[in-house]
Amino acid sequence: MTTTADSPTTVSPSPRQLWHRARGILLVLGILLVAGLVIGALRSGDQHGHLDPRSYDRNGSRATAELLKDRGVDTRVVSTLAEATTATGPDTTLLVASPNLLTPAQQRQLRAATAESGGRTVLVAPGPPSVPTLAPGVRTEAPSAPVATREPRCALPAATTAGTAELGGIRYSTDAAHDACYPVDGRPSLLRLTAPGNGDTVLLGAPDLLHNERLAQQGNASLALQLLGSRPHLVWYLPSLSDASAADGSGSDGDSSDAAGGFLSHIPQGWLWGALQLALAAVLAALWRARRLGPLVTERLPVAIRASETTEGRARLYLKSNARDRAAATLRSASRARLSSLLSLPTAQSDSSDALLPAVAARLPGTSRDLVSLLFGPTPSDDAGLIRLADELDALEREVRAS
Repeated sequence: MTTTADSPTTVSPSPRQLWHRARGILLVLGILLVAGLVIGALRSGDQHGHLDPRSYDRNGSRATAELLKDRGVDTRVVSTLAEATTATGPDTTLLVASPNLLTPAQQRQLRAATAESGGRTVLVAPGPPSVPTLAPGVRTEAPSAPVATREPRCALPAATTAGTAELGGIRYSTDAAHDACYPVDGRPSLLRLTAPGNGDTVLLGAPDLLHNERLAQQGNASLALQLLGSRPHLVWYLPSLSDASAADGSGSDGDSSDAAGGFLSHIPQGWLWGALQLALAAVLAALWRARRLGPLVTERLPVAIRASETTEGRARLYLKSNARDRAAATLRSASRARLSSLLSLPTAQSDSSDALLPAVAARLPGTSRDLVSLLFGPTPSDDAGLIRLADELDALEREVRAS
């Protein structure tokens, strides 16, 4: 007699199946990675960012720096607060490209260094986070105004010489007498504050006139040269996350929430949009993979399998895994369901001992069987006990059916 070993079956996908499922996603990710590297390589080099005097981008300021150089003004780019404050002096113009990115502690240090330096400080688009500290006594007005060609309407020589220029953005107001130029609805978008000595502070409501693409329009170039070229040295301060002063004492007086609130503003806008697009792509991929496959369809089996063979196969699985508990529970549950049908009990009460046991006892008043142990008892301790349990359940059903 020959025996055949059961071939093992598994529902786990094979490596080949996993590769076929994932290769599409991996291909898309690979294309995105290569595209990012290529774009990064093509855009590297002289592109340094927004309002950077080294950048040839349309939003860079290389053209402004070149015009200042032709007029004998040397431009120095710094990225730390220590470099910016050390360079202040009566012969220096300090331009702060993004004052709102400075922490409160950095703003106080910068204000202390520039207040009596005798030089000029130009703040580009300072808003509510920085104006109270860097320009005391000045208030910002909401809402911001669109950037457009505007008349100076003030006596500031730099503005009257430049004439019309593209300004707008943040508007300012102050109770003191200062040069208030290029007003929008009565509020200036360029404000000059005098300081001790010959020093002053200039607030620009919008940076557009310093951009490469806007410099040649209207009186933008003239206004930029006069504001930034009044002294022989120009220090162009670009705040950086790598500056150690950004984390030094920023929260000592309860202002840490302001610093933390500006974290997202340090992230380039392109990265935020890229992250949003990746999140959307992930959601769409999840919806695609989780789509409904439709209703089940019956299929004719190529071979008819007897119920007894299915039962024997399941029994062998129980035997192989030594699962007497599952086997006993299955036998008792099926027997209780059949008894409930024979006794005209609701199917929902087949697993209730309070309903099933009295009905069986009423049908077999003289039975000597331990119905509680038989129908709801513990798991047999060995295979022989499991066989006895099956035999006794069959005998009980026959007695109920015959009564």
